[in-house]
Parts: sequence; C-alpha cells; structure tokens
Amino acid sequence: WVDHFRTWQKDLKKKFDAGQDVAVELIVGCKLLLAAAGRSSAKDAAILRDYGKRLKSLDQTEAVTMASDPKLTRLMIRDQDKRLASDSSVYPIWVDRARAGFSAWYEMFPRSASQDPDRPGTLRDCIKLLPRISEMGFDILYLPPVHPIGVSNRKGRNNFPRARAGEPGSPWAIGSSKGGHQAISPELGTFADLGRLIKEAKKHDIEIALDLAFQCSPDHPWIKEHPDWFKKRPDGTIQFAENPPKKYEDIVPINFETDNWQELWNELLSVVRFWLKQGIKVFRVDNPHTKPFPFWHWIISEVRKDYPEALFLSEAFTRPKVMHHLAKAGFSQSYTYFTWRNTRYEITEYLEELTKGPAREFFRPNFWPNTPDILPEFLQIGGRAAFIIKFILASTLSSNYGIYGPPFENLISAGISGKEEYLDSEKYEIRHWDWGQTPLRQLISRVNRIRREHSALQRTNNLQFCETDNDLITFYVKKTDDLSDVILTAVSLDPFHAQSGWVKVPVNSLAIDPQHPYLVDDLLNGDRYSWHNEHNYVKLDPQGLPAHILHLRRYQRRETEFDYFA
Repeated sequence: WVDHFRTWQKDLKKKFDAGQDVAVELIVGCKLLLAAAGRSSAKDAAILRDYGKRLKSLDQTEAVTMASDPKLTRLMIRDQDKRLASDSSVYPIWVDRARAGFSAWYEMFPRSASQDPDRPGTLRDCIKLLPRISEMGFDILYLPPVHPIGVSNRKGRNNFPRARAGEPGSPWAIGSSKGGHQAISPELGTFADLGRLIKEAKKHDIEIALDLAFQCSPDHPWIKEHPDWFKKRPDGTIQFAENPPKKYEDIVPINFETDNWQELWNELLSVVRFWLKQGIKVFRVDNPHTKPFPFWHWIISEVRKDYPEALFLSEAFTRPKVMHHLAKAGFSQSYTYFTWRNTRYEITEYLEELTKGPAREFFRPNFWPNTPDILPEFLQIGGRAAFIIKFILASTLSSNYGIYGPPFENLISAGISGKEEYLDSEKYEIRHWDWGQTPLRQLISRVNRIRREHSALQRTNNLQFCETDNDLITFYVKKTDDLSDVILTAVSLDPFHAQSGWVKVPVNSLAIDPQHPYLVDDLLNGDRYSWHNEHNYVKLDPQGLPAHILHLRRYQRRETEFDYFA
C-alpha cells in the first residue's frame, strides 16, 4: 500500500532542508494525523490529535523536528490506510514474446527529427529516418509523448519556470485545448502519419514504442471534466508534481485514490486500448512506481486478454523492492541502476544480483547509459571513451538495452553544473541533430550486428564474471548451453588511460583443452589472437577501442592435427 505519512515525512524534510516554505505541507500533515486518528483506538486517537495540535502551533523548524518523532511514526505505521493494499502471496506466470527478452531501443523526439534546420520535425520526418535506424541495428524506436502540450506553467529552455514565446514545452506536460491522451499534437502530424510510420517501421522489422505517461498538464480536458481525479491542496490549488526539492509546475499528477477510482481506471485502460488499436504494441511507462500496484496488476492483465503481444517497459528509478513488485505486476522489462554502476566492483555486484539472485526469475533488465532526464557524470567527464565503455557494457551485459540516441551517438556531454542533467535539454526545446555519419554510428551498428549474429548475447542470465589482475578491467563470458557460441568480453573502465592485465578464461566450463592453444576473434576490429590455457594478456587503450568482444573459435581434435572452425 501507499505509506502516505512516511512519504510526507521524507518530502517535508527535503523541502525544509532546501529552504522552502513548508506551511502548506504542515497543514497536509495535520490532515494525515486526523485521518489516522479516525481509524485508530481511542488511546492512539488522543495522542495523534495532540500531535496535530502541536504541529499547528509550533514554528516550522520545531514542527519539522516533531514530524520525525519515532513515537509518532510508530503510531502512524500502526494506523495506516490500507484501502489500496495489494496481495503479494500468489502471482500468475506470463510468458512474453521473444522481443521482450532481446531488443535494442533507440529513443528520439519527433519534433527534433527534421533534417531542415528551418523547421521542427514531424512524424513524417521520423519515417525518413527509419532506414538509418534499421541500418544501425535497432528494432524498437521509442518516441516520448506525442500528445498536445499544455500552455499553463509551460517550462522554458533549460527548465526555466516560464516559457518564452514560441518555446514548445515538455512533451510530458500532456493535454491542452487540442486534446489529451488520445490525441496527437498537430505540430507533429496526424493519425494517418502515425499509421504510415508504424507500417514503414514494420518493413524494417522495427516496432514503434510510445510513452505512456498517466499525468496531465493544467490544461488537460480531464481537469475540467473530472476535477475529482486530481488532488487539491489546503490552499485550494491543484497539487502539481514534485520530487523534492524539484518542482514540476507544468504537470498535475492523477489522484488514484479518488472515490471514483473505478471510473478513472477504466478511462486509463481505454487510453491504452486506443493506442493498441492504432498499431502500437510497445509502451515505455513513465514513473509507474507513483501509481498503485493493484492498478498495474489490473490494467496489464486486462490489456493482455485482447493483446497478448503488448510489452510494457517500466521506467521506475526507485527502491529495488518497488521495482521488483512492478515486474511481478506484469511489466515486461525494467529500467535499472546500470546507469550509475562504473567500477568493477559495482558492476559485478549489481549484475550478480540481477542474474544470480531471486530477481532473475521475474525481473528483466533493460540497460540505458543515458536518458533525456539523466546525463551521468561518467559521460560528462570521460569523453568519447566513456560513451564507448558504457555502450559496450550495456549492449553485452544485458540482452535488452537502449540509448537516448542523437545525444549519445553525437557524444553530447554538456551538463548543468553540479547536476546529472543535460544542458540545453531536448525536453524543453527543439534540437537539430546531425543525422549523417556521427562519431559512434559505425561502432553502434557493428555491435548491434554482433548481437544479432551471436545467440550467446541474446540472453542476460547466462553471464559469468571472470578474474582479472587489474581492477580497471572487467572480463566476462556469455555462452549458449551447448557451447556452440561463446563470447568473451573485456572492457576497460578507465576512459583516460591505457590499461593492461591478465584475464582468466574459465577453460573447464568452456570445454577448452588446456594442453592446446585456441583462437579468439575480436568482433570489433577483426583481429585474431592465439590464447593459451587460463591466463591471457589484454591491453585496452581509450584512444582506440577500450574493449574486446571476442568470439571463441572451437576446434575438433583429429589424430594428427587440430581443425579450427568458426
């Protein structure tokens, strides 16, 4: 269930520590205490009402301190509202289609797809880019929300609180006088354009994924039609979205605990079905962890009754327990913490957790080195080599991966000072990208071709980490069960200096005869090496390629010779 009190405690402290006025938040806290008093025993109720009176009378500093009183927390935990509690004792098993287990995602904004610098992009411009995206080896083209964007509180360039004339706003601020979740922004095109995009993409074996963001701008038609679907603050204003201390004044979250929740849930189901009827079968779901678990259990189950091929990617950067529960609720793939795992220890520990722990049974990871929201420090400071390192790790460790494409292949590393966010973010402005021969286009194309040609890379849980004598080099093996395909990958984790060392090949588990040499082909550059027994030497230079993707060449022993074959 949703723990409203401890969520309020956490957000209250964040806002207070950021120097914000928390008068309204304290009123919200009083309401939570009084509501809990109405559910509790007479003894607890008296104590909770006393806390509520003190919360009103104290100054903000004292009130924030009192709000963290362990005694109060224990009382509120005991008297929680569990109307939307989910039952986690039994789960049905669902088997997704093959693309849920092996996919390469490319994210781009349609409004930035134009190759003409004098006009914004459209869905028709996306169609023109399909051959390029296909040639690079991607099979899912993911588009952020394509709906009309609100005008009220529209954000300007670099998340400026107010947009200037002509600034397009964030696509995640959904809804205006031109329509809501079942409309396409006229600036992007028509439903006929979308239908043609889907049809042309299919010719290239590409699926179009749309963003499913259950939130609204203050101008969304639902605000007037269903005001009870949205929370009102004690001062009468509609509650906008927050992730303290961040504020998203252009976005209004939906109140899933409205008394008319059944009407709301059915409307949201109709949204998903609407896009499925248009031909969309893949959805990237924005912030699913901010909605009730029972809702996702229900809506995904309902969708699959008529559309069993539908896939859902969970964009939930939150606690592992919550991410796991969403996976059990039916999400086909999940974002992960890979973005921030940079050292050999961090990578090994996290991947062992994903591939060897209980989560391997239900949690299917999708690795993203960057997103429109996140430009990690490693990419900001590491230059070209950092992009290559994170790309090869993402694409070879996980069978599902994605990139926020244009900035990634163009090595865009300019961030906001002190933050892991893009400077001149495409979320708030139209960009005109180089759609020609970008710095990483050739490498990305080659790696995706390697992934398609080698079945060992089409699974995630067949990963085996191996020893190295240099902590700045990670070395791992992926193999098919019958050993017909074996891939050994060595990646330098240092984007600045050349690194070398000895890696240990698990010859016994790979059925390699330690008495004889064996060949490994570097699939990245075509080089071939003759290796011997377990320990072999590698040198990785960030000025060239800071990685090897090696294919083990098998041999058959004859009476007098060895016959090597691919």
